[in-house]
Amino acid sequence: MKGKTRGHRPAPTGNVKDLFITGTDTGIGKTLLSSLLVTALDRDYWKPIQTGATEGTDRETVVKQTGIPSNRAHPETYIFDPPVSPHLAAEWRGMEIDIERIQRPSSSKDLVIEGAGGIMVPINSRVFMLDLARHLNTTLVIASRTALGTINHTLLTVNTIRSAQLPMTGVVMIGEDNKDNRRAVERYGNVPVIGWIPRLERIDRETLQSVFQRHFDPRAFS
Repeated sequence: MKGKTRGHRPAPTGNVKDLFITGTDTGIGKTLLSSLLVTALDRDYWKPIQTGATEGTDRETVVKQTGIPSNRAHPETYIFDPPVSPHLAAEWRGMEIDIERIQRPSSSKDLVIEGAGGIMVPINSRVFMLDLARHLNTTLVIASRTALGTINHTLLTVNTIRSAQLPMTGVVMIGEDNKDNRRAVERYGNVPVIGWIPRLERIDRETLQSVFQRHFDPRAFS
């Protein structure tokens, strides 16, 4: 698996200022983090590969949470109904995802690009979400939990990105405040925790802006 990942080097096609949101697990809060950064940094949103579309798309969620015009949330390149890994969703449809078809939308604004699942989620038999981040020439932001288990999952993700020599801004932790886990991630991963999203009773533009101002390091995004 690792050999196949290292062997695929698509030519970069994007803007290095674009942020690619990956997670330490599925359901980690990548879409919430994407909404927050779209709001706080005044960016456009794009999720190139969407699965689980029968339950609604993340693009629709971001538009609702941020209040941005729908034309600033760009259409998916690939969209599948089953809530499974992209490689499997494509296989069930009798096709294979072609990473070369995934090209940055035309936009004058920098993008927040949301991945599907974690950094080593397969896209097809040869490439992974890691390869998509490289293909789009992005800088990665890791969404992680604050809860038990996050140290191992976060360090594995950090080390995978670092081994691939991809640019990484840092980690954003999501959930109940846990200063011990934050310190451990920073110490053992040698990576900054650049933000924290607490549990939110309401998710709207004003709330997201407030969370960024109170709990994020804006220098990480300058």
